[in-house]
Amino acid sequence: MSDASDPEVDFADDGEVDEVDDMAGNRAPGAIPRGVLEHIARSIVDDPDAVVVEVDEARRGVNLRLHVAPDDMGRIIGRRGRVAQAIRTLVRAAGANEGIEANVDIVD
Repeated sequence: MSDASDPEVDFADDGEVDEVDDMAGNRAPGAIPRGVLEHIARSIVDDPDAVVVEVDEARRGVNLRLHVAPDDMGRIIGRRGRVAQAIRTLVRAAGANEGIEANVDIVD
């Protein structure tokens, strides 16, 4: 009889070591995109304590609503909406990394 420390004993079906992601079921949906959005927004605005991100689950992903102080709206939107579009692109990429669609709405 051989034990588990014997190198010739193969307990897996295919001979390879299977990795298990123990934390896969414990993450909130949209946690990575939300963290990215919150970090970027807090870095841009003058009043980082006024930044609030609300998360709504959708069918295929999450909808993120960004609230900032009224004086910081121009900083978040940028000229011709370029900053807002860049933020949306980064958050969408973070969602894709997590395997979900992430949409950002900037709420006044």
